[in-house]
Amino acid sequence: MFWLAATLPFPDTLSFIAIRNLLVQYTGVLTIGAMSVIMILATRANWIEPWLNGLDKSYRLHKWLGIGVLVTVFAHWIASGLPKWLVDWGMMEAPQRGTPGAGAPELTGIEGFFREYRGVMEFVGEKAFYLAVILIAVALIKRIRYKTFFSTHKFIAIAYLAGAAHAVTMLTFDHWATPLGIVMALLMLGGTYSAILTLTRQIGRGHKVSGKVGSIQTYPELRATEVNIALEGGWKGHDAGQFAFVTFDPKEGKHPFTIASAWDVATGQITFISKSLGDYTDLLPDTLKVGGMATVEGPYGRFTFEDANTRQIWIGGGIGITPFIAKMKQLATTPGTKTIDLIHTTKEHSADALKRLQADADAAGITLHVLVDDRDGFLSGERIRAMVPDWKAASVWFCGPAGFGQALRADLAANGLAASDFHQELFNMR
Repeated sequence: MFWLAATLPFPDTLSFIAIRNLLVQYTGVLTIGAMSVIMILATRANWIEPWLNGLDKSYRLHKWLGIGVLVTVFAHWIASGLPKWLVDWGMMEAPQRGTPGAGAPELTGIEGFFREYRGVMEFVGEKAFYLAVILIAVALIKRIRYKTFFSTHKFIAIAYLAGAAHAVTMLTFDHWATPLGIVMALLMLGGTYSAILTLTRQIGRGHKVSGKVGSIQTYPELRATEVNIALEGGWKGHDAGQFAFVTFDPKEGKHPFTIASAWDVATGQITFISKSLGDYTDLLPDTLKVGGMATVEGPYGRFTFEDANTRQIWIGGGIGITPFIAKMKQLATTPGTKTIDLIHTTKEHSADALKRLQADADAAGITLHVLVDDRDGFLSGERIRAMVPDWKAASVWFCGPAGFGQALRADLAANGLAASDFHQELFNMR
């Protein structure tokens, strides 16, 4: 919209070169605008979560903007290089370029400075394009190890700074005095500041606390590991349902884990439960040692069970049971006024783990339903309605496989549940 307002009216004659120039500007604006937002989202700033309803939603937007950038930057590259390629292939004549002294005034000041460095910035922009494409691809291709993704993803900040420098000199100069120019300047200032924070490793520093692994409990049947960490001080507390980034091995980097304990300042301990889902999580049971150091960054997320409903239905699919464990432990010490049914549906099960889950539910005053896939069948909207007859008066809180949650949301909404009453944790950071 801003670009269109700044660009109109279009040239009277829309020649091939004129259309190409418009496409170069438009795709360039889209690319650097989206990249700026990506960089700002990457800071995990506290003010972002309320706007997007949680860091998980922020990461989803971050991911889809990255996919969008792949499309726009490729279109920008095509539009920029197409005339040269057509000339090289003999399909068109080289366009005539005006020269200063042939009727065009010599440019001075800021515009002259920008024009002087256009060639250099074209080169910089092309290299930034290649680097950004490679790094975004590494982030999106889940077959590439998380460790590789983590160690390389910060270099997107370098690609961004190069792209921003390219955009500053290549944007139509007159557009800087329009609303488009103001918006682009603000976005690039925010993006540049965020890139500097990334490169200097400042992101999340104010939310990091050190600790030591106090105990480790494994559940082989579930392929799950429960880790208790004694924090050394500085943790400001968390709400049940939030998550944190935990670093056990600096070479591996931080990984997100849902917090599985209520906060008790007297003990200063925090618990995480992870499931072996490939890559690093497969190694945790064998690599973690009692007394080992850990760094916890957070808390993040808004999956905190806060709403006006006096009736709630909780659904934990597999390892998605974790935030509900934390909330039950909190309710055991600070009882609430809500009537709650917890439905835990799982493929694998452990008698010991289910016994502990039932004990937590009893202590919290919550009705627990356990469905083991091969024994009880799969959970559906119809089964939820049968289990909880007054389900329409409830809000639903779901944590588990994303597709499963979307299917339940659609089913319940089709049968009368308000869209705002279905809350889903999108625990997918990549």
